[in-house]
Amino acid sequence: MAYLPIENYGIIGDLNTVALVGLNGSVDFMCFPNFDSPSIFAALLDDKKGGYFQISPVFSEVKTKQLYLPDTNVLLTRFLSPDGVAEIADFMPVEELQNGRELVRRVTTVRGDVQYKMHCLPAFDYGQSEHRVNIISDKEIILESTGANKTVLRLMSTVPMEIDSDKGMITALFKLSPNQTADFLLKHIDKKHEDKIELKTFVTKSLFETVNYWKDWVAQSTYNGRWMEIVNRSALLLKLLTSYHYGSIVAAPTFSLPESIGGERNWDYRYTWIRDAAFTTYALLRLGYKKETGAFINWVEKLCQDIKGHDRLGNMYSIDGGRQLKEGVIKNFEGYKLSSPVRVGNNGYRQLQLDIYGELLDSVYLYNKYGEPISYDFWKDLELQINWLAKNWDQPDEGIWEVRGGKRKFLYSRLLCWVAFDRAIKIAKRRSFPLNSAWRTERDKIYSSIYSEFWDSSKKAFVQYPKAPTVDASTLLMPLVRFISPKDPRWLSTLACIENELVSDSLVYRYRPELAAPDGLVSHEGTFSMCTFWYVECLSRSGQLEKARFYFEKMLGYANHLGLYSEQLGFTGEHLGNFPQAFTHLGLISAAINLDKQLNDSRNKNVNQLFI
Repeated sequence: MAYLPIENYGIIGDLNTVALVGLNGSVDFMCFPNFDSPSIFAALLDDKKGGYFQISPVFSEVKTKQLYLPDTNVLLTRFLSPDGVAEIADFMPVEELQNGRELVRRVTTVRGDVQYKMHCLPAFDYGQSEHRVNIISDKEIILESTGANKTVLRLMSTVPMEIDSDKGMITALFKLSPNQTADFLLKHIDKKHEDKIELKTFVTKSLFETVNYWKDWVAQSTYNGRWMEIVNRSALLLKLLTSYHYGSIVAAPTFSLPESIGGERNWDYRYTWIRDAAFTTYALLRLGYKKETGAFINWVEKLCQDIKGHDRLGNMYSIDGGRQLKEGVIKNFEGYKLSSPVRVGNNGYRQLQLDIYGELLDSVYLYNKYGEPISYDFWKDLELQINWLAKNWDQPDEGIWEVRGGKRKFLYSRLLCWVAFDRAIKIAKRRSFPLNSAWRTERDKIYSSIYSEFWDSSKKAFVQYPKAPTVDASTLLMPLVRFISPKDPRWLSTLACIENELVSDSLVYRYRPELAAPDGLVSHEGTFSMCTFWYVECLSRSGQLEKARFYFEKMLGYANHLGLYSEQLGFTGEHLGNFPQAFTHLGLISAAINLDKQLNDSRNKNVNQLFI
């Protein structure tokens, strides 16, 4: 197998984990049974040893297409050939409906008599463990890892399967006439034998229930603007990245996809960053999804109760709230297109990232205002964290970009510390909670420090850190968090400086590595898609509506064929970094909502002027 472009994949999931399905009908990435479990399929990171589960028609020439069933996370891969037309419907029943932890694949012939081949070759424990094969029948096989994790899978089908004993691969060769179907079910089990399943009936029922679940969920959205389809797709993606059991939200479902091909910027994003998750809940709350926001707030509340032995909140956790995410290297994987090392775990958990308090308090403030009132006990736990911040906000840290070349006093961290105190004060006033008067003092100190320490009068811009020679794209959050007016002269000149230094044909780089704080790495990176959506929102808020809309539409053109985005875009528009990424999609939602509002306000103003 050759490596597909990162953007040539669709995603399905069950709110425990996800699978990536390529345009070639191959499941090339799946950690099982949870987001942060070891992989069982990872051909995306090693096309020889990673493991995969492929079903494809045997055509001499073929075109492939993918689409989601409308308003769902049920993925349809179509194979179009002069010899026939075939479809594979891939989905994972969500745990709210069933037990979850199941991958379902239904193959259907649309036209012609089509022959298919199926290859299922798991590579347990990141390809580090062998597995045993136990044949129950020619339509039911048990696959059991011999490694420490002892993962057991049950593969069932409606067509006969065979074993390649040398490789431990499961194969099938079968033919379907028009309207005939074949079903495959891969299920995580805790024991080798379970009750018998009438597979065709099970798959039909599960497909019906799963489609209705997603349609019902999308119908709860309050968004009815110009970009309904792409906003709904982004919301569906954000929902896929939430944990049904815990309420936590992962930054992305993959690990070690490169930010530059052949480079070393390969990180594991299958964890919950306070920052990313808080931004995600902001986007979901703006669409009317209070349940998901409340589940995350409850997860944070439990964290606050569990950190009594620590002096501060961590910046990232495992989905169950674990704090230790020690980074390691999977040496037996070569990496996507030889991009190594392949990392699992993330040493970013050791870093100091002061901005997380601002993102968290902002999400709590919005949930308390638009969702449900928070409890007094939760407020007291938050109070401890804010008091810690009052004594430590002036420290240098690694910042939002998690630089590994040394700490700095970053503008973004300072800005979000201001947000933390500002939102804490607003929560206390709104709920009449006891208010520490020192918070107002610290908030005002930060406000003054940003203008005195980070304003470069020669550049006429707020810079990345005191006396820095460059601006930083994270500065685009200044008007979005309501620190500064989007039409303030200082902000407009800063925006112009960002355009001059970081914007390339509407796409935005995070920073200029040769001038910015060193990140400890030598490889390059692409434009950061989230920052492009921030830029669009800043343009629209500043009144540059036509430019904002044009750049927004251009950015939508960089989505993959399903409306999904990775973390970054390369020089020729290729997707780079972990995929799909929550940050990009929540940025899209926020930009779309704001641009809609600004365009509607402008239209109403023009209409009213006609009658004056």
